[in-house]
Amino acid sequence: MARIQVLLAAVLFGTTGTAQALGPDDSNPLTVGAARILVGGALLAALGFADGSFRGRWPLHLVAVTGTGVAVYQLAFFEAVARTGVAVGAIVAIGSGPVVAGVLERILDGVWPGRTWALATALATAGVAVLTLASKGSAELAPDGIALALLAGGAYAGYTVIAKDLIRTGHGPTGVMGASFGIAAVLLLPVLALGQTAWLHEARGIGLALYLGLLPTAVAYVLFARGLRRLSASDVTTTVLAEPLTAMLLGTLALDERIGPLGLVGAALVLAGLAALALAPGGRTPSPVAAEAALDDVAAGRR
Repeated sequence: MARIQVLLAAVLFGTTGTAQALGPDDSNPLTVGAARILVGGALLAALGFADGSFRGRWPLHLVAVTGTGVAVYQLAFFEAVARTGVAVGAIVAIGSGPVVAGVLERILDGVWPGRTWALATALATAGVAVLTLASKGSAELAPDGIALALLAGGAYAGYTVIAKDLIRTGHGPTGVMGASFGIAAVLLLPVLALGQTAWLHEARGIGLALYLGLLPTAVAYVLFARGLRRLSASDVTTTVLAEPLTAMLLGTLALDERIGPLGLVGAALVLAGLAALALAPGGRTPSPVAAEAALDDVAAGRR
């Protein structure tokens, strides 16, 4: 069930590109990303307050790190794509996330994801590379763009690993996402204040912001966090590699983009990686008994 929740989240994440393509022609990637986090962060924070997830003591320094990670990922990824192209930007950012998450888990928790995770990550990351290289458009190997893509991948992996630890120690998944994205929304307010927001002055623009904030952010990250309760951060970041596969399929169906033989090979590699994870035992978490007890306390309202 946990992997299904993360997989559903990845499918929702994969709709963002198509949604933006169908939105206003003058939409700006940076302000679209900021508006998405503002709407989604507000919704997640409201859900956290509604279900009492914010009760108890919170390690504010860790929550600040996760919020900063969300904001950094948004800005670094969009800027990386602008500088080095969609193909290379996606390969480096999305593909590096599971690797960085695995390394961080080893450093912070002393847990190595294992051979199955390594195989699944290798297959799925290779599939992402083939998918993006099979897409139309050219990319330049701009060093600053690659550096920004690595920063995006590191930020994504970092906030996932820390969010996992917050959930493992008894904080509600909705509250963790609400706090993280709420902080990210505040950090990204200057982007909306200073950026190009003319696209928000029309109905299609408002609809785009609401859709991105509701489904690929609020709903998707609740599913993401609930899956994170049972799986390791490295497993989660690998499963989310289904996102570009979803984007490719939607591009074919909604935008009349051609897949081609190379794209089919990439899709098969991603599916093979996800299948390897699906056939593996559940995610590894330190002190599982204590973690389950803490989660049961939250569910019973004793925290």
